[in-house]
Amino acid sequence: MPWNIPSFRNLFQNGQEGRVREVDLGAFYIKSHGTKLARSHMHDWLILVLLMVIEIVLNIIHPFYRFVGKDMMTDLRYPMKSNTVPVWSVPIYAVLLPILVFSLFYLKRRDVHDLHHAILGLLFAVLITGVLTDAIKDAVGRPRPNFFWRCFPDGIDNYDKWGDVICHGNEKEIKEGHKSFPSGHSSWSFAGLGFLALYLAGKIKVFDRRGHVAKLCILFLPLLMAALVAVSRVSDYWHHWQDVFAGSILGLFIATMCYLQFFPAPYHPEGWGPYAYFRALEESSTSGARVDRSVNGAGLQSVEIQDMNRQNGNNGFRQVSLSNSIQNDVEYGKM
Repeated sequence: MPWNIPSFRNLFQNGQEGRVREVDLGAFYIKSHGTKLARSHMHDWLILVLLMVIEIVLNIIHPFYRFVGKDMMTDLRYPMKSNTVPVWSVPIYAVLLPILVFSLFYLKRRDVHDLHHAILGLLFAVLITGVLTDAIKDAVGRPRPNFFWRCFPDGIDNYDKWGDVICHGNEKEIKEGHKSFPSGHSSWSFAGLGFLALYLAGKIKVFDRRGHVAKLCILFLPLLMAALVAVSRVSDYWHHWQDVFAGSILGLFIATMCYLQFFPAPYHPEGWGPYAYFRALEESSTSGARVDRSVNGAGLQSVEIQDMNRQNGNNGFRQVSLSNSIQNDVEYGKM
């Protein structure tokens, strides 16, 4: 059934707020629209690849080895502990878990724009956060709270004539020991799970002014998970509290900026859908209205010709009707 402009505009006039109702306005499937959508954002995907390459390079190069004196070791003698949250698990809960949630919403609403932009925004949030985090890590070179045991695993410290440490521990451990600020676990967690929290806030309409506090509990679940990961970095003695605080703020800020590139703010009346979805609906309504006008014009022309035929029926003129031919042209895309 073709769209027309008046009926589409009525969807924007739901009460005094002029709110778009979240109804099944139109389905945009991966099979029918996915390839075209991905191609239109090809440059964005290429930038993501570039960010991944930069992230790999930043993890390979050595960080700045700053001066660490004997009097500074008081705050750097915390015991070596294993990670409560392993490094390999971070992409699982910060990237794969949100993508799973996006996919579930796609199965419900059948909007490839929402799925594509959610995944693209999430990857941008995580990778930009990762690049910024590791770039700052390498530039600052702040020692971790357990740096003493990384530098002197046998407990015997050694310093040069300037008072700087002369480490004799494992080179890999020493390198990792100079990457305390900011916390990568914290920044990645708040980038991925913070993006998920914003996405859920828009989808379940947390800020619809109806006072359903239960929705806030759903919103806070990803943020609570990210906060617990951040706290574990301090209790594991892998980071100072300043590292965790800075990483958390950085990740949440980048997640917000990337989310707003593709979606309205969660408190916006149309915050349940991406900008691209509403643009696609406008294009569909405009295309449908154009076809309606063509069909109506063809019918009017047919009536005029039939009237002329009736007036001149006895003058030897042959009756002409263009209704069927023009309508066929419209149906087969020739008009």
